[in-house]
Amino acid sequence: MPHSSLIDQTAMARHNDLGAWGEQIAREHLIAAGYKVMERNSRISRSELDIIAVKDKLMIFVEVKTRSTNLDDALDAIDEKKIRRIVRAADSFLQRFSIPFEYRFDIIAVIGSPESGHTLTHIPDAFFPPLN
Repeated sequence: MPHSSLIDQTAMARHNDLGAWGEQIAREHLIAAGYKVMERNSRISRSELDIIAVKDKLMIFVEVKTRSTNLDDALDAIDEKKIRRIVRAADSFLQRFSIPFEYRFDIIAVIGSPESGHTLTHIPDAFFPPLN
């Protein structure tokens, strides 16, 4: 195995570990705020919904972005293409299970690391489904 490939795999493993840590922080935040986490990392129609939660008869699809630094970088990662993918997956989920709730899309950005601590930014109703 070439040396650069080993470095790439190590960097990817750290990135995945950071993402899993951020999603755990996000789940803990939601639970503490009175949300009931129904699903996590739910694979639907070739996409993944990070967290599906319920609060006050509202189904909330939460996209979690974790970065070691820079909130703007985390939020910029949720572009129009990503939004369309999330909305398609959420629509498939709602149709598959005949969910009777209203819904919304939230973003949670976790900035930091397990070693240095973190900040969390929760943006309820972060985006609306595109019209087309």
